[in-house]
Amino acid sequence: MMAEPDFDPSSYVPKDDLSLWWLGNSGHPIRVGQISLVRANRSVSLRYDHTWLRSGFALSEDVPLTGQTFIPAEKDTAAGAVNDARPDRWGERVIRFLYKPARLSLLEYLLFAGDERFGALSVSANPAHYQPKATGPLPVLDDVPALHRLVQQVIAGEPVAAEHRRLLSPGATLGGARPKALLQIDGSAWMVKFTEPGDLVDTPLMEHATMKLAAQAGIRVAQTRLLPLTSRAGQGTTHAIAVKRFDRVQGSRVHAISADVALRAAGEHISYPALSQVLRRRGIAHGHTRQQHMHELFRRMVFNILVDNTDDHEKNHALLMTDSQEYALAPAFDVLPALQSLGYQQMQVGAAMADATLDNALSQASLFGLSCQLACDLVREVVKVADRWREHFREAGMTQRDLDRVADHLERPFLAQQRNDWRQAD
Repeated sequence: MMAEPDFDPSSYVPKDDLSLWWLGNSGHPIRVGQISLVRANRSVSLRYDHTWLRSGFALSEDVPLTGQTFIPAEKDTAAGAVNDARPDRWGERVIRFLYKPARLSLLEYLLFAGDERFGALSVSANPAHYQPKATGPLPVLDDVPALHRLVQQVIAGEPVAAEHRRLLSPGATLGGARPKALLQIDGSAWMVKFTEPGDLVDTPLMEHATMKLAAQAGIRVAQTRLLPLTSRAGQGTTHAIAVKRFDRVQGSRVHAISADVALRAAGEHISYPALSQVLRRRGIAHGHTRQQHMHELFRRMVFNILVDNTDDHEKNHALLMTDSQEYALAPAFDVLPALQSLGYQQMQVGAAMADATLDNALSQASLFGLSCQLACDLVREVVKVADRWREHFREAGMTQRDLDRVADHLERPFLAQQRNDWRQAD
């Protein structure tokens, strides 16, 4: 049985050692080992317990099953996959604002991220028993307006009543600063994301539309649901977007790692081709899944280029670990135009590094297991879908004003000419 959730954030006294737990066996937390603050480089180390060494698995390739203490070389990081158990930037903001821990090291952020963090790992201050922070049931759809108001309070720095704090979970996702909370819809865990001050368009609507467009391009995407909010005079209905969690399957938690952790663990550059090679080496061997995921990653890279998604950093890609410790490419998430017209991606694309061109995408297509002909065929398919972005966004409900703002970036010569070149070559 899971221990009583008796961790009280208000009574926490900073300590340098906490316990790491695996929650993949629903209802039966298993202690993985000890995580500790390393003051020398502001990092968090990991040391496996002997019992985990006998019956567990390596959380990521850079923390193999040995008795040593793993200390990250980089500052402000945790060892291996533990780094993905930390809250994102919004979660850190919520922790600072709501709980005000007596110390704010990475170790505290890992602890206060709570029971609903990304993946199947969690942290407890009690070395002998897993004791999560009591949160109660997840909010439901009827709570979305209240969640929106609470998010606005956090943004504005206004006090949040103690009885409402349970509605704001600080540790649900990988890296990101957008305001968010957790929901339960039809018995499944979802994340809901809101607009934030300064958004030039209805960002949740744009994300929902882009994810649907990506699915038309042959990309597996996390399921999304658009949630209308209150209307503002002259601006139409605003929205939030609910995204179904892919690290929860039928109530069970799935061990998952970001591309950031996977690539660093493998000693690879932060690039799409390198991530494809991780899949080639560690992907699902059964059937054609490994090859399919490598090909799909290529599609994602091409799609991101064509829709100006230049926020495609390594924490916006994830891998799910199977029971046999193979990696499966997780559904795509956080896919939407960045509206910055940068002309380069956050991850390396090909021989010309991060240059956001289809020629660069094709330059290392062989590393995705693609022949030149097949790679060109995939690019052509994605271009045809991306060409319909305006009609698709309009059908999704985007206003003309927002369409015009998106067009300033997606129809600029840099991208429009690339699509046109492929249309003419078809």
